[in-house]
Amino acid sequence: MAEKTHDNDVAFIKALADVLRENDLTELHVKREYGENDWLNVRVAKQPVASAPVMMQAPAAAAAPAPAAPGAAPAAAEDPSQAPGAVTSPMVGTVYLQAEPGTPPFVSVGDKVSEGQTLLIIEAMKTMNQIPAPRAGTVKRIVVGDGSPVEFGAPLMIIE
Repeated sequence: MAEKTHDNDVAFIKALADVLRENDLTELHVKREYGENDWLNVRVAKQPVASAPVMMQAPAAAAAPAPAAPGAAPAAAEDPSQAPGAVTSPMVGTVYLQAEPGTPPFVSVGDKVSEGQTLLIIEAMKTMNQIPAPRAGTVKRIVVGDGSPVEFGAPLMIIE
């Protein structure tokens, strides 16, 4: 009977891998409980493609000429995650800059935000996670686009 459970677990893991691939996800984590002290804890992940970070940085590089600050802007454009005031993603998911399509964005460049104010939403496994401002300041740059995928630690915006 243990062999049958093992076969079912293998089939379940293969199905998770299919879900990962078909939905262009980078990671899934599932805990399946069968009973007391009997469970299956599965993490299925794929290595990020080498070009993925470059694709995420391309919009940032295109937005770099817009700021007029001659000294600080070029350094921030090279690697937004290293910029002072960078807000990074706490999870893997899809970014939404507004609560619903057609509504105003949570914040725009130039807005003053207070600590704890919602900056955007990251959807992860059909759960909408509000991302709060870690500190008060002014939104200097929004690095991600609405509906774009993000990785853990990826820069989302810069607040100074």
